[in-house]
Amino acid sequence: MTTASTHLKPYSREWLLSDRPASRGQARLGRAYVIWRRFSENRLALAGLGIILALVLVAIFADVLAPHSAVQGDLRNARLLAPGSDGYLLGTDDQGRDILSRLIHGSRLTLFVVLLVAIIAAPVGLIVGTVAGYAGGWVDAVLMRITDIFLAFPKLVLALALVAALGPGIENAVLAIAITSWPPYARIARAETMTFRNSDFIAAVQLMGASPWRIVLKHVMPLCMSSLIVRVTLDMAGIILTAAGLGFLGLGAQPPLPEWGAMIASGRRFILDQWWVAAMPGIAILIVSLGFNLLGDGLRDALDPKEAGQ
Repeated sequence: MTTASTHLKPYSREWLLSDRPASRGQARLGRAYVIWRRFSENRLALAGLGIILALVLVAIFADVLAPHSAVQGDLRNARLLAPGSDGYLLGTDDQGRDILSRLIHGSRLTLFVVLLVAIIAAPVGLIVGTVAGYAGGWVDAVLMRITDIFLAFPKLVLALALVAALGPGIENAVLAIAITSWPPYARIARAETMTFRNSDFIAAVQLMGASPWRIVLKHVMPLCMSSLIVRVTLDMAGIILTAAGLGFLGLGAQPPLPEWGAMIASGRRFILDQWWVAAMPGIAILIVSLGFNLLGDGLRDALDPKEAGQ
């Protein structure tokens, strides 16, 4: 006798929402569909997703979209032009460089910082947190005390100290931000691990002879991913602001790279008369940070297991 799910068209709504999936693939696709449906009901989350997608597209096609050079200007004929004059939509800076073109190319540096910090900090925090939560005992105590040491210092102050020791530059700024960003992820992963390390399915895996490392890598870490993804997304705004702060102080990307924080620093001298030089990169930081916050809030609501039955 065939089940009802075998008569459903693959990838149809009924097939995705079937309470008796015929395979793991169907179950995963069904869960992804439910998450996307909950996420798409949040208009602010969709707006945040649109902002981030727009940032990615701008970064990819920066060479095509930028109307002028991002590093070369005209000091004699195009210095500190107001927005909308002579083909410069957002005006020019004190070096005669088109601010719009610098913002467009600066989106690449912003994504570079965000992605590298996420790639470095999130796995480190996930490994430290899951190992500490599953092992317990002295391993947990040692790893969490190391985490507490990093958490004891303000993130920006610690990043400043690390960049001052390593030297200014975008690569050193990324490394410094990553080193200061992993402790909250470790705390979240540890808390998630401790909630189910004594559960029945972990005990069943142990009875099957799985090693502790296999249990952590194959069974514990995937369960922590939802909370970690939400926290990383919400932290993106803070990472952008920290990178902009380092650039503002001259410790991040070095001239003539069009980094948004450095652009604000160079424009602060003209803030009263030529306000657009500092205001435009500030607005770009505001919009992108808002986009990541909206996206993170939407993911948090969509991935919340308490919402699954609603």
